[in-house]
Amino acid sequence: MDHFLYKDGRLYCEEVALEAIAERVGTPCYVYSRRTLLDHYQRLAEAFAPLDPLICYSIKSCSNLAICRTLAEAGAGMDLVSGGELHRAQLAGVDPARCVYAGVGKTDGEIRQALEASVGWFNVESESEFRTISALAQETSRRCRAALRVNPDVNPGTHRYTTTGKRETKFGVDIERAEAFFETYGRDRNCVLVGIHLHIGSGVNSTEPFVTSMRKICGLIDALVAGGHRIEMLDIGGGFGADYETHQAPPASEYAAQLVPLLLGRVKKGLQIVIEPGRTITANAGVLLLRVLFVKSSGRRRFVICDGGMNTLLRPSHYGAFHFIWPCRVRAEHVPPHRRERMDLAGLVEVDVVGPICESGDFLAQDRHLPPLGRGDLLVVFSTGAYGMVMASRYNSMPLPAEVLVEGRSARVVRHRERYDDLTAHEREPAAIFASDGPRRMLDG
Repeated sequence: MDHFLYKDGRLYCEEVALEAIAERVGTPCYVYSRRTLLDHYQRLAEAFAPLDPLICYSIKSCSNLAICRTLAEAGAGMDLVSGGELHRAQLAGVDPARCVYAGVGKTDGEIRQALEASVGWFNVESESEFRTISALAQETSRRCRAALRVNPDVNPGTHRYTTTGKRETKFGVDIERAEAFFETYGRDRNCVLVGIHLHIGSGVNSTEPFVTSMRKICGLIDALVAGGHRIEMLDIGGGFGADYETHQAPPASEYAAQLVPLLLGRVKKGLQIVIEPGRTITANAGVLLLRVLFVKSSGRRRFVICDGGMNTLLRPSHYGAFHFIWPCRVRAEHVPPHRRERMDLAGLVEVDVVGPICESGDFLAQDRHLPPLGRGDLLVVFSTGAYGMVMASRYNSMPLPAEVLVEGRSARVVRHRERYDDLTAHEREPAAIFASDGPRRMLDG
């Protein structure tokens, strides 16, 4: 569920009319519902409560500080994949000990930063990474804990770009190598390897791949324990789906109903469970507001050209992702019975919704039936709270959008719209790295 509803033909986020936000803040603009964020977080927490998990919100899905603070106040830890995300987590008031740090390409600087902050767990993705973390831990006289990311080689049935648990992906190590990995590194004193991590993909709308993966991982844990290794933590990752279309993804309770029985006995024996949800919390908590600039026909196609496209929302052109799009204000006959459900096409026009970017791949929707639109109309792109703003770019020198958080009857800007000066802020005072006649001396820059 979410808290975006039409009232008298106008769309509201909680008790705030989206038209009022667009008039005050402008477009493009992302708008988030605090009530929806907390509802989705609580549903997940309640569903998995028998496991008493550490729920680490996946910052990469929506990294705005206000979103991170909202979830931290609700009890969430954080799932990190970069030094920048660790910085955000700390600014949001999250204890680094309640964070897990994944990612295949952690730099030495990022590893030192995480060691200095005493991050709870490193999710290690290769032998060379483990050796590097161990060496840096020894160098800085800091001991850390680690979990090995294991690929269970299960097809999650999602887009190939978001499939991460197959043997052919760049993430983690093959499950067949896991025991040898523990034999080699499982007794390291600097980086203490006592956990297992898996993450099979993103936007997985079936429970079956999770169950198959978990059974494989439980078998691995049993083999490791039998071999004399201590396993204290199991990070089951995230990847639970979200409703981009009605009833597309199972509710949190359905994922939990399948996974809790597999893990409850182990939890009672002391195994700590970590979960890394992202889009299942944030996707339906956000919308993108766009203004129609022009409507034109070309050949047999009709285009609705908006002031934001792939630069503000990359998912449609990058993943072929579906987002429900509808006018913010509609006549009574065009109020959808429920967003993302099929509706009567009478009076609708087939169009492509596109952006201003100089790329033919700049589209938000193709062959979509919408009410008649004209210049100045306000469009709403739904379910954009996850992987929306975080993937936005300045391509074509377009400033990044504003972000607004709604709570009840109030709305506040949580990220100001960029100005043209912001685009060039880091280019105004070029600083030489080397003197023109050779690399004689380094200059601060």
